[in-house]
Amino acid sequence: MPSGRRPRLFYGWVILAIGFITVVGGYACRNTFSVFYPAIVEEFGWARGNTALIFSINVLVYGLFAPFAGGLADRFGPRYVLAAGAIIMGLGVALCSVATEKWQFYLLYGVVASIGLSVAGWTPVVALVGNWFVRRRALSMGLLGAGFGASLMFSYVAQYLISAFGWRTAYVFVGVFAAATIAPLALLFVRTRPSDKGVYPDGITAEETARLATARDADASATTWNRTEWTLGRAARTYQFWLLFFTAFLLMGIVEQIAIAHQVYFYRDAGYDALTAAGFYAIFGVSFVLGNLAGSISDRIGRERFIIPACFVCAAAASLLFVIRDTSQPWLPPVFAATFGMSFGSIPCVYYAAVADLFHGKHYGRILGTMVLGFALGGTLSPWLAGHLYDTSGSYTSTFALLVASMLVTAVLIRIVAPSKLSPVGRDR
Repeated sequence: MPSGRRPRLFYGWVILAIGFITVVGGYACRNTFSVFYPAIVEEFGWARGNTALIFSINVLVYGLFAPFAGGLADRFGPRYVLAAGAIIMGLGVALCSVATEKWQFYLLYGVVASIGLSVAGWTPVVALVGNWFVRRRALSMGLLGAGFGASLMFSYVAQYLISAFGWRTAYVFVGVFAAATIAPLALLFVRTRPSDKGVYPDGITAEETARLATARDADASATTWNRTEWTLGRAARTYQFWLLFFTAFLLMGIVEQIAIAHQVYFYRDAGYDALTAAGFYAIFGVSFVLGNLAGSISDRIGRERFIIPACFVCAAAASLLFVIRDTSQPWLPPVFAATFGMSFGSIPCVYYAAVADLFHGKHYGRILGTMVLGFALGGTLSPWLAGHLYDTSGSYTSTFALLVASMLVTAVLIRIVAPSKLSPVGRDR
């Protein structure tokens, strides 16, 4: 049993550090697609829509497998699950270096690497970290999200490798780096719950844990919801679950995946060279990291009071894309990348914290995995759709309109869900 003494170093910070590294390495495999995409199109002469389908298949398989991955983490624990997923993912990405046909990319990057990422990705990592942090939930999710942002910055490294050695060698490097970094850390250091190390969540004492539990039970506004043991079936009978599912479809599925898959290509269409375009994308990644760190503010003010204003800022930033036509205003791309990255980057971590606030429990992995499926359905459609719209119209204008509209609808959905009314957050949580 955990002791009543506060540990000198809470092991949850070790778990969070491993989660951060896992997110960086894992999502570098997927988020670098933005720089591999133009190189593959240029070498094989394929249409953008069909080539972007590589990314769409990756997102679809990732999402379809996410509930299963969450179930694996719930049943067997994340230690071996994360290690196995990292090896599968790294192998799939590295083998893209020998692909010469679209179906080979669809299989290796779209299916094999995606299954590995799902098993070693966001769903099991968030479920793991959620066991260790309760009062600092948005902070922990923000730091994990910062890892996602750091994976975006890795695209600049990938572009350098592509320019220096070719995209095939770059794929080998990315795949081997991810597998060799994540698997050993997971096997050596991951522990599933604080009780495995003799401590309580957040590193607090047994007395503090009991006091906080009593305070939550005495909160009449949250008692009924918080006392519910949420299974996937029980959660799916609430409208909040489905509104959050559709939020994932729009937020991470439509907006995030279009920004990841097509942002570099858009800068290159405007006339910027490959490394400069990758540099703008890296600014987006750095700002994404900072945005995630800002998301911890929602631990004090509430989830919707943070997300809704951020959605409006993000929509305004996306509107700048309509006026970037060429290289005559070189300050516009970095302004867009910084503002959009900061505002959008702050939202997903708070969204996932809201899902955890409402539905955390023994079945949280499956519930979270189903939310990831919502993201995957949007993410399957959006990269292909943006590429197809460009192929048919010669511009990304309609895609930019879709980004703005998606952010505004997200604000409305979060306002209706109002997670802080059902599971208040604040200083005493």
